[in-house]
Amino acid sequence: MAVMLEIIKESKRTKARLGRLHTPHGTVDTPAFMPVGTQATVKAMTPEELKEIGAQIILSNTYHLFLRPGHELVAEAGGLHKFMHWDRPILTDSGGFQVFSLGDLRKITEEGVQFRSHLDGSSLFLGPEQAMEIQMALGSDIAMAFDECTPYPSSYEYAKSSMERTTRWAERCLKSQTRQDQAVFGIVQGGMYRDLREQSARDLSSLNFPGYAVGGLSVGEPKHMMYEVLDYTVPLLPAGKPRYLMGVGSPDCLIEGVMRGIDMFDCVLPTRIARNGTVMTSRGKLVIRNAEHARDMGPLDPQCDCYACRNYSRAYIRHLVKADEILGLRLTTIHNLYFLLQLMAEIRTAIEQDSLPEFRQEFFARYGYEP
Repeated sequence: MAVMLEIIKESKRTKARLGRLHTPHGTVDTPAFMPVGTQATVKAMTPEELKEIGAQIILSNTYHLFLRPGHELVAEAGGLHKFMHWDRPILTDSGGFQVFSLGDLRKITEEGVQFRSHLDGSSLFLGPEQAMEIQMALGSDIAMAFDECTPYPSSYEYAKSSMERTTRWAERCLKSQTRQDQAVFGIVQGGMYRDLREQSARDLSSLNFPGYAVGGLSVGEPKHMMYEVLDYTVPLLPAGKPRYLMGVGSPDCLIEGVMRGIDMFDCVLPTRIARNGTVMTSRGKLVIRNAEHARDMGPLDPQCDCYACRNYSRAYIRHLVKADEILGLRLTTIHNLYFLLQLMAEIRTAIEQDSLPEFRQEFFARYGYEP
C-alpha cells in the first residue's frame, strides 16, 4: 500500500490518536497540519524554510496546476516533487472545491463539470477520470477523489443528489487509478444532514479507500454544526486509516478536530491572513498594522521561537507591512505557519501524555476562545 497510517497511541479520554503516516516520500507525524502550496509553492516560503519550521507534508491544487503550467509540463519536469524542489510528501486536492466555487461559470453533469477558466474564460472540462489523470501526472503521494463540495446552506434534496453523485464519482476515480505509488482518498459529503453523512461514510468505506476525508465543512456553517457533523461521521470511518478534515486551520478547530479523531488538516488561513498583516500569537490574533505596535520593540509573540520572533520587532515588521515590503509578508507567513506547526507538535505531546482536555482548556483560556 502506497500510504499507511501507523497508530501509536489512542487517547483514553478523547477520540484523538497519535500516529505516523507512511508515504513514498517520507513519514508524517500525526495529527498534522499541511501548509497549502496552491500553485506548487507555499506563498512567500522556500522549501528549505518550510522544513526549518517543521512542515512534513504540503498540499497543492489540481485545478490551478491544470490551468497553469499544465500537468503535462509538470510530468515532463519529473513530477511535482522535482518541479517544486520538495522531497517530502505532497497531497493534491481534486480540484472539485475550486470548480464548484466558480458558481455561474460551471455546469454540473453526471460526467463531470464543464467550466470556464477564471484566467482567460476558456471552456474546460473536469471529471473523475480527468482529475485522476492530472493528479497521476503530478505524482503526489496522496490524490483526492473528485467530489462535489455541497455548499452551505443546501436543501436536503440537493445535498442528497450531490452526495450520491460524489459516491459514483469516487468509484470512477478508483477505476481510473493506475499508479501504485499514489494513494487515493475518498471524500465524505452530505451537507449538514446526519443521515446523508452517515450514508456517505458507509458507502465510501465499502469502497476500501486507503484514507478518507470529511469535505463540505468550514464553508460558512457555524462551528458547533461542524463539530456535530464530525461527532457522528468520524466514528463510521475505518479506524485504521487516516482521516482528513479539509479546509480547516484555525487553532480552535484544529484542537476540536483532533479530539474527534481527525489526523490531517489543511487551510490557506495562516498564509492568507499573514499577507493581510494578521498574526496568530499565544494570546490570540494580533493585527500588526495597528498603530499601537508602531514603537513596540518586542517580538510578535514572546512565547514564539520562530525566525521572525527571534530577530525582528513588531515595530519593524509593522513598518515593512505598511510599506508593502515583501519581507514583511514573508516574516508574518513564517510566523503563522510556525505557530500552527508548533501547535500540532504540542497537541501530539498532549495526546502522548493523555492530557489533551487540559491542554485544550488552557489554550482556549490563553487564546480568548469560549470553550
